[in-house]
Amino acid sequence: MIEADTRLLDDPVWSSLTDRHAHLAQGDALARRYVAPISPIGALSGRTPAHLAALESLVAAGDDVALIGPNVPALAASWETLYASRLVQMIRPDRSPLPEGDARVSPLGAADVPDILELVALTKPGPFRLRTIELGAYIGIREHGRLVAMAGERMWIGGFREVSAVCTHPELQGRGLSRALVGRVVNRMLSRGETPILHVDNPNLRAIAMYLALGFVRRAEFPLLHARRGT
Repeated sequence: MIEADTRLLDDPVWSSLTDRHAHLAQGDALARRYVAPISPIGALSGRTPAHLAALESLVAAGDDVALIGPNVPALAASWETLYASRLVQMIRPDRSPLPEGDARVSPLGAADVPDILELVALTKPGPFRLRTIELGAYIGIREHGRLVAMAGERMWIGGFREVSAVCTHPELQGRGLSRALVGRVVNRMLSRGETPILHVDNPNLRAIAMYLALGFVRRAEFPLLHARRGT
């Protein structure tokens, strides 16, 4: 198993952007974010005026950023808050594999991005952009050619890998499709010696219950602030 320092999870976005995903990031020692076509997710190393100025240099007018972690600041009035909440960080220390079910699952690639964006717009599992798929491996389930469920990998933090973009079309929920996909994503992580983690919106009790049933446990909570910079 890959040696995993849990202290890196205390500021997960910053840890990912300064290490495993540094090549997909922009910024400096004060503020960092994924490059805009990949994701709006970012983090600050503090909450001083200098940190806020560094953040503004990374976000073009009219673009949005999703700040996650212990250093989410109060933004200036020129920013529009799109969503504010708290994310529950969950970790799966259990090394036993999960059931994968018998659903017909296929890998998702760049050609699938239009269908992915359509499903994401409908289910809202979190931000997904044209190049988000470069963050890890994504898989999906299609029925009659339509993408109806998906899951994949996002942040990479030392020996931890984040399960992300878990969603199922509302018309097909309750059939265990998300469980099957999470099982496959988790098992792939386990086969590489990684420890699965995830972040879920605190009000999403249904998802939290599913993850608890799959062996994840709560580890921490972080503020989430999704905001758009004014013109």
